Amino acid sequence: MNLTRTTAAMLFALLPMLPLGANADTDKATTEALESYFDFVDYNSGSITTEQIPADDWKRLHVIDVRDAGQFAKQHIPGAVNIEWRRVFAERAQLPKDKTILLYCNTGSFSAQSAMALRLAGFENVRILHGGFAEWQARGGMEAHARAAKERK
Repeated sequence: MNLTRTTAAMLFALLPMLPLGANADTDKATTEALESYFDFVDYNSGSITTEQIPADDWKRLHVIDVRDAGQFAKQHIPGAVNIEWRRVFAERAQLPKDKTILLYCNTGSFSAQSAMALRLAGFENVRILHGGFAEWQARGGMEAHARAAKERK
C-alpha cells in the first residue's frame, strides 16, 4: 500500500514533464538540433576514459566538475573548475571554444546532460569522462596525477 502511494506520487510529480498537447509541438530548429546531436559517428564519440587521456594532455583540457560545491570541495580532479550541472548551460558564454571541454560528475549521468545542452548550443569540443569521478579514482586518479606532475619536473 505504501509503495503504491509512493509510486503514484512520483508519477503525479512527473506528469507536467510529459509532452502533452501544445507542449508536444517542437519547433524546426529544436528538431534539427536534436537530430544533429544524435547523429554522432559512433556510440562513444562523446565520452573518453581516463586511460585515453595522456598525462600531458590534462593541462590542455578545460575540465569542469559538474558536481555540487560540497563534493568539489572534498575532492576533485586537479585543475578542474566547479560549475554545477544545472548551471553549465547558463554559464556557457564563459567556456572556451578553442579547448576541449571535459565534463565529469560522480558517474557520468549529470555530465552527459550538461554535454548534451552544450552541444545543442553549438559546442563541438565537449567530452564526458566515462565513469565520472568514481572511475577516475578507481583508476588511481590522484596517484596518476601526482606521478605525471613529478615526471614533468
